[in-house]
Amino acid sequence: MKKITDISQLDFNKQYTYADYLTWQFKERVELIKGWVYKMSPAPKRIHQKVSFRLSHLIFNLIDNKCEIYEAPFDVRLQKNKGKQNEITTVIQPDISIICDKTKLDDAGCIGAPDMIVEVLSPSTAKKDYNEKFNLYEENGVKEYWIVNPDAKSIEVFALAKNQKSNTGEYNFPLRGPGGYKSIGIYNEQDGYKEVSLNIFPELTLKLNEIFKE
Repeated sequence: MKKITDISQLDFNKQYTYADYLTWQFKERVELIKGWVYKMSPAPKRIHQKVSFRLSHLIFNLIDNKCEIYEAPFDVRLQKNKGKQNEITTVIQPDISIICDKTKLDDAGCIGAPDMIVEVLSPSTAKKDYNEKFNLYEENGVKEYWIVNPDAKSIEVFALAKNQKSNTGEYNFPLRGPGGYKSIGIYNEQDGYKEVSLNIFPELTLKLNEIFKE
């Protein structure tokens, strides 16, 4: 397959596969979502990088050897079955990926849904993080999804409904779809929250002031 050395050679009205993606040798970073190419933003603001770096290291120190954690750029191929390269149509680079099933890891990254994904908002990515990526992570079974807002110093936590029950053991909250995401809450110090728990490991908590400290 012919190598692509300039992003201008791509047809943004065409759907591509992971096999195509592997031939792209230009400097710009892109993601594939159901075959469609999405340009990634240029280098994010310093605060984005600072919060993302600190959060990944805080989580790393908590989870010990339970799971592996990776920061972008790190390719995640969202495919329910380990298909051939020309059958995979989604390749994304979350800010932080936490994978507990290590059989999903290979030299190219991760194939299949991570247990948890964190996206740190920036003005150019907010819409995609709350829409295309939200839907993508939900339908592919990412158990927990955090959307982190560095400007508001807040974290919104979503968890799949099949992993969340009420005190009565029944699913009695509104869902976007069967087994879809439930918003566990928006955590920020302004509303009196001091810490946030990992839903996949409820005994593990992070202090908000350590995540967002200046």
